[in-house]
Amino acid sequence: MNDFIDNIAWAHAQDRRDPLAGYRGRFHIPVTDDGSPTLYLAGNSLGLPPRAARDFVTGELDDWARFGVEGHFHGRRPWMPYHEQFAAPAARLVGAREHEIVYMNTLTVNLHLMMVSFYRPAGDRTKILIEQPAFPSDRYAVVSQLKFHGLDPDEHLLEIAPRAGEHAIRENDILELIAREGKHIALVMLPGVQYYSGQVLDMPAITRVGHEQGAIVGFDLAHAAGNVPLALHDWEVDFAAWCSYKYLNAGPGAIAGCYVHERFANDDTLPRFAGWWGHDKDSRFRMGPDFRPIPGAEGWQLSNPPIFSLAPVLASLEIFSEAGMPALCEKSERLTSFLAWLIEQRLDEHIYSITPAQARGCQLSLRLRRAERGKTVQRQLIERGVLCDWREPDVIRVAPVPLYNRFADVYRFVDHLEELLEQ
Repeated sequence: MNDFIDNIAWAHAQDRRDPLAGYRGRFHIPVTDDGSPTLYLAGNSLGLPPRAARDFVTGELDDWARFGVEGHFHGRRPWMPYHEQFAAPAARLVGAREHEIVYMNTLTVNLHLMMVSFYRPAGDRTKILIEQPAFPSDRYAVVSQLKFHGLDPDEHLLEIAPRAGEHAIRENDILELIAREGKHIALVMLPGVQYYSGQVLDMPAITRVGHEQGAIVGFDLAHAAGNVPLALHDWEVDFAAWCSYKYLNAGPGAIAGCYVHERFANDDTLPRFAGWWGHDKDSRFRMGPDFRPIPGAEGWQLSNPPIFSLAPVLASLEIFSEAGMPALCEKSERLTSFLAWLIEQRLDEHIYSITPAQARGCQLSLRLRRAERGKTVQRQLIERGVLCDWREPDVIRVAPVPLYNRFADVYRFVDHLEELLEQ
C-alpha cells in the first residue's frame, strides 16, 4: 500500500521533507521563453548540467594556459593520471572494484572493443544474443561484429522479444532461450535497462545462466548506470559499458565508462585492439615496440583521454558520491511510483505505462490508447515547457530523476498531460 494523495499540497510536503532536495540547486534547470523553469523529465535522454561542471572545465583551460605541456604533471588535477580519479566513484556506482573500471571513448566504441576481446566465435559456439528491439547502435555494432568474423547475421544473431501482445520481455523466456541455445551462444549482450520499455532485466540471473552454458555475458548499461542498483563484480558480469550523458549528467557525447571483471585483469590470451595509453605505465614513455597491457580495465585504453570532456564527468560523479545510490534509488522508486499512481488514477482511459511495475528504474514508457495522438501530445508538452522524449513508434518516455526532480514536478506533469488528453 502507498500513502499517495492526489493533491499538489501533498506533493509540496513530500518535497519539503526530501533529504535529497538540496541537490536540485546544484544543477542548471532549462527555462522557457518567459524565464520560468521547465518541467525537465528527460534525464534518461540527456541529464542536466551540474553547476560545478563549468568550473571543472574552466580549471583545466586555466591550467593549459598556465602550464602548457607541463599540465600533464602539474596543476590542480594533473592530466597524466587524470582518468584514475574516476575509478573509485564509478566503482561505487556500478558495484565494481576500482581496477575493473576505466573511463574512455564513447559507449559504442567501448562495446566494439569489448567484443574484440570477448566475442570469440569457434566451432558451433558462434551466436550473439541481444534483445528486440535493441537500441539501434547496439544492433549495428553486433551485426557488424558478426560480419567482421564472416558470419551471416540471419543465422548467428539471436534476438529475444516480448511475446505477442506484451510489452516487456519475460525473464523466464530469456533464461530458457539461453539454456536451450547455450551450446551455440558465444556472447550474451543485453541491456541493464531496456531503452524503449524501461524494463530492468535480471542481470544476476542472466549472468548465472549464461555462464552455466559457457557463454560470455556483457551488458549495455546506458540506461542503468546512475539509475538502478548494480553489483557487477558480485554478479560476476564479464564486461559492461555505459554512457555518461543520461543519468550521469556529464554532457552531450560525454566520455563513457567501461568495466572488465578482474578475472581477466592479467589474461594475456585475450586478443584486443591496443593503444599506447593501455600500455604498462612504468614503461609507456620508453617507446618500445611491444605492447604490455596495464592489468585490469585500464589495459583496454587506446589513446590519452580528452581532459575537457572528462572534467564534467568528474563534477557529476562527485555529486553521486555524496548522495549515494541507495538514497537516490529509494527516492527514485517513490517518485516513479507516484507518477504511475497518478496516471492510473486520473488518466487510465487515455494512457498507460508499458514499463513493468516490478522491474523499473525512474523511466516510465507511456503509450496512448489512441496511439496516433502520441507524438502530437509529446510535442504539445514541449510547447508547454514540459520536456520528455519520444521513441518510435508510439512511446512517450518520462523520467523523474531523483537528483533534481520533485514530487511537485510529477504532479504538474500529470496536470499538463490531463489537460491535453481531455481536449
